[in-house]
Amino acid sequence: MLRETATAVTSKPPPEWPTWALIVGIYGLWLAALAWYAADAGLAPLLLLTVVCAWYMSLQHELVHGHPTRFARLNRWLGLLPMAVWYPFDIYRDSHLAHHRDELLTFPDADPESNYTDPVDFDRASAPLRALLVAQRTALGRFCITPGFTIFNLVRPMLSAAYWRSGEGIWTWAQHLGLLAALLWAVETATAMPVWQYLLTGYCALGLACMRSLYEHRPAERPAHRIVVNEAGWFWRLLYLNNNYHAVHHARPGLAWYAIPAAYEAERERFINGTGGFLIPGYNRFFLRHLLKPVDVPGQATRHLLPSDRST
Repeated sequence: MLRETATAVTSKPPPEWPTWALIVGIYGLWLAALAWYAADAGLAPLLLLTVVCAWYMSLQHELVHGHPTRFARLNRWLGLLPMAVWYPFDIYRDSHLAHHRDELLTFPDADPESNYTDPVDFDRASAPLRALLVAQRTALGRFCITPGFTIFNLVRPMLSAAYWRSGEGIWTWAQHLGLLAALLWAVETATAMPVWQYLLTGYCALGLACMRSLYEHRPAERPAHRIVVNEAGWFWRLLYLNNNYHAVHHARPGLAWYAIPAAYEAERERFINGTGGFLIPGYNRFFLRHLLKPVDVPGQATRHLLPSDRST
């Protein structure tokens, strides 16, 4: 499958008004959810805030891939606010772009977004840890547990002295924590929302965002067979900005979110055949089916592929 680089620039870039409208809409809904909470500190505004913060993480994904402008610095500023709390934008950007090395997809350590561990490491893990890893392969565990693992893995490098010898790492965290402190202070001052409540909302938003990647990649010999196509309903497509058509995104990572459905429909059979039939017909039934039933086992020998297949 031909691939388009994430940084490809054409002589005539496509119109980006849908992404600009999306940015205005997400920031507007975030402010509206906070205003609603200030007027009525109930569950409904918190649920809206959770969805909006998860949606914001999908927007950050678009910003990483060069939308809505050609200027990476401007795109960065559009996604720098820690609305969803936990992930510094720069760390997410570097990690996600590393994920786009398709020949390394699902490989533990090599793929930053891998859901798998090497079998020997899984077997050596303690019984409670193995149970948690298996639970993360369920929809409920993905929502409730995976954010905790994600945050732990995000913070763990900070325990190393070598990490702090990098001035870039210090600046990234200083900027993120400074903005987060200002955001939490402003939200509490303006709405009387306790800090812990906003942090919990961010945790739930991260869980909602993580649901998308529960079975987004699978171990397979051919890299193209590791990438799913999920023919999701409108709510999930909008929330995840069409990243459910994940094979399309990996084949053409520079394609804007609003152009992905048309690209998929134009070559639907080719994309499905290219994944080796890795097709899921929507999220709702899939999540219900795997609410408590793991989609697969976390300990898999994903690295043991034939050398001739790794260039596919």
